[in-house]
Amino acid sequence: MTALLAGPAAPERHPWFPVSTCGGDCLGPRATKRVLDAAVTSGRLCRLGAVVGWIIGILVADEAMARLRGRPRRPLRARASGPLLAALGIGVVIEDRRRDPRATGLIVANHISFLDVLALALVSSAHVVAKSDVVDMPVVARIARRFGVIAVDRGTLRGLPAAVGGVSSRLAAGSSVIVFPEGTTFCGRTGGEFRPAFFQAAVDAGVPVFPVRLRFLGPDGHAATAPSFIGDDSPLDTLRRVLRARGLTAVVRLEPAESPGTDRRELARRCERVLSSGGK
Repeated sequence: MTALLAGPAAPERHPWFPVSTCGGDCLGPRATKRVLDAAVTSGRLCRLGAVVGWIIGILVADEAMARLRGRPRRPLRARASGPLLAALGIGVVIEDRRRDPRATGLIVANHISFLDVLALALVSSAHVVAKSDVVDMPVVARIARRFGVIAVDRGTLRGLPAAVGGVSSRLAAGSSVIVFPEGTTFCGRTGGEFRPAFFQAAVDAGVPVFPVRLRFLGPDGHAATAPSFIGDDSPLDTLRRVLRARGLTAVVRLEPAESPGTDRRELARRCERVLSSGGK
């Protein structure tokens, strides 16, 4: 299991490759790797195992029913995300500041963890653009596809225009798409610059952009780094920290829509300012 959840090999880098400034130092002295405390985590592990078993059952049943009836498989995101976060001991608070919650468009969020996808699934059924080096990992690959993840190879720029064009087509057709424009993950106490590439999809489709601020808080109300997926982390490392932690809360704050304008760089800076000025 550990081998299957090992971190992905580092992709090749180009001059615009996104690099996080966060690493092991962001996790604090008590977040080092160690054996799980069975007395503390056994209950959560049992709940997590039950939820994972339930999700696998959904995958198998939905696949069988889809083939039998000749219909598309039902979306898994909303059905699975809440139970998974609850099994991990993570509460969720949603702050929706949008003027029209039914409006569609490009949703852009800061990026902390692979758990971000679960939190965002509770507020939107949109497909999610994510890096292929995580999406293609064993174990998570099939579930990622059922969560509507659109894989993008960070190691090359050649496929980027096609990826942006695909997102633009979805937006123009009235669907929403979620993008993490930082291009990589940060610890949650700091963030990165918003890359403008996928903002072009909103400009081309003429649709609004909805900035979303994600935070993971501890019981003291301050940013918790346990859910982070940074540095040399594998998904199993993040899982260990989350299972050890207590009182974690994911806060999802949806800001009012930003008009797309005509300049993707200006749009990216505008959305970045909205999220960075929203308090700590």
